[in-house]
Amino acid sequence: MDPLLRTELIRYGEMAQACYDAFDFDPFSKYCGTCRFERHKFFRSLGMTEHGYEVTRYIYATSNINLPNFFKKSRWPKVWSKNANWIGYIAVSNAETTKRLGRRDITVAWRGTVTRLEWIADMMDFLKPISADKIPCPDPGVKVESGFVDLYTDKDESCRFCRYSAREQILGELKRLVNMHRNEEISMTITGHSLGSALAVLSAYDIAETGVHVREDSSAIPVCVFSFSGPRVGNVRFKERLELLGVKVLRVVNVHDLVPKSPGIFFNEKVPAMVMKLAQGLPWSYSHVGVELALDHKNSPFLKPNADPGCAHNLEAHLHLLDGYHGKGHRFVLATGRDPALVNKDCDFLKDHHRIPPHWRQNENKGMVKNKDGRWVQPDRPKLYDHSDSEHDNSKQHHRLISAS
Repeated sequence: MDPLLRTELIRYGEMAQACYDAFDFDPFSKYCGTCRFERHKFFRSLGMTEHGYEVTRYIYATSNINLPNFFKKSRWPKVWSKNANWIGYIAVSNAETTKRLGRRDITVAWRGTVTRLEWIADMMDFLKPISADKIPCPDPGVKVESGFVDLYTDKDESCRFCRYSAREQILGELKRLVNMHRNEEISMTITGHSLGSALAVLSAYDIAETGVHVREDSSAIPVCVFSFSGPRVGNVRFKERLELLGVKVLRVVNVHDLVPKSPGIFFNEKVPAMVMKLAQGLPWSYSHVGVELALDHKNSPFLKPNADPGCAHNLEAHLHLLDGYHGKGHRFVLATGRDPALVNKDCDFLKDHHRIPPHWRQNENKGMVKNKDGRWVQPDRPKLYDHSDSEHDNSKQHHRLISAS
């Protein structure tokens, strides 16, 4: 494997992993469903300043859709939002990283699911025209999984966090950033794991189809997706349209993971072309997009070969496999010095003789602190409303333009 490609894949995988590390999953927290860190301190709080990016916007989605296993809600009677969840962020490379890359990189990172696979059952396994949800497309035969597009386009105008859909939030911010850096070379990189991977592919299509990546001089900013353990998103026509638009997709998968095999278990890209042509009108005929990089956790001497199925889906495990992959048929040897202990952060995948406890990541005292009276309490977080649509110039104007498209 090319060392530069390995470095890039791990870097964007870590940016997707940051969505998990920063998310408040705890239902006993009154901030459950939020990002635990202020936007301006995001990478610093995670110890990721070496990545050289600055978060410009948080992304929220409404839970008013049929994905109960994806959205997290607090058990507190009074919560920050009844219907919103933090679902990712947009970040821009700083001056030093921009100089090293030779371009200003704008990254969109989507939150997915850590290891649990229950969310697969939430998918309706039903394709619908992408244009049905006001996402432009000249071909009515281009269809995507209905649950993914609903998550991407739904909004709740009564909630300050998701009064604009995730789609509107992203496209509006990208327009702003492209204008801000209009005199520079720019790239757009979308990344995500699991369900976040599906949203990465869908949003990359949307960026290219709406022309958000096109400059005033009509030159196109390259759009690429680094997908980790993602499901199929749409039908063959969606795949073909994505390719025609010039979006590049690299999918990293573990061959033992169940998620990339869904939906479309019976009719998919592995079925003979003639059969797929006959089945393309069916609402459960799906096709993967882009180029696949297939990894096998059984090749790693660090991992249990027959662990829980959820372990095969774990993002940290994928990054570990990337670190040791040197091509098909080559011996597994770690290349970058990435710590294998990270694999067990949210699962039980490392062999026992490494003596790394499973599920070892946790907040100190689960976020509880002693107050001045000596009682253990959950502290208030500063600037919970750190992100609001009004903080960016012309943001609302961009949202209106996107909503009208």
